[in-house]
Amino acid sequence: MHIMEGFLPWQWCVIWWIIALPCLMFGIWQLKKVLDADREALPLLGVTGGFIFILSSLKLPSVTGSCSHPTGTGLSTISFGPWITAVVCAIVLLFQSLFLAHGGLSVLGANIVSMGIVGPLVGYCIYRLLRDTSVNVYITVFLVTALADMFTYVTTSLELALAYPAETGGFATSFILFMGIFAVTQIPLAIVEGVVLTLVFKYIVALKPDILIRLGIFSEKKIEAARSEI
Repeated sequence: MHIMEGFLPWQWCVIWWIIALPCLMFGIWQLKKVLDADREALPLLGVTGGFIFILSSLKLPSVTGSCSHPTGTGLSTISFGPWITAVVCAIVLLFQSLFLAHGGLSVLGANIVSMGIVGPLVGYCIYRLLRDTSVNVYITVFLVTALADMFTYVTTSLELALAYPAETGGFATSFILFMGIFAVTQIPLAIVEGVVLTLVFKYIVALKPDILIRLGIFSEKKIEAARSEI
């Protein structure tokens, strides 16, 4: 992740685009709704999008036809949800494809599904499960960001295994192989990403707690408790 240009058969490129497009359309609608309701959310959107761009550009060689890197999607997922995050990721991935030779246009749908949809969806489920519990805000942010990263790579392994099943063992063997190779670099990267984005969220809590409360990201009580730990 990102899967490189021309690596997936065209049939799979079409399938992943069919999955990605409705999610992007819904995300654009949600984004317009959020910005119409509160223009002060725009700087936070810019910060979260900036982290997605910067962290996902730090690529390391990994599986043939792909690479390992942080994704940066957890912070946007917590702040704006998975569908707006999908739109931000699509913009980032398009820019990287056109100007950084990172990913590609033919595989853009597949990369959006893994990094912009499935990873954020898993992170968002974790966030919703923990948001109204007694679990510490910063632990919640760490788990969301780290697991969103990890499941991006689970999805990429799935995409690669579906396109290139092993001669012996088929899809399952190929999926386990891709997962095993990714794990060497991605587990440490996910942990580091979780720590870094938790520190960034701590900085946001210190400077702009009001926007977090207004957007309903965490309750005022939990934000106050988080501020007391700074």
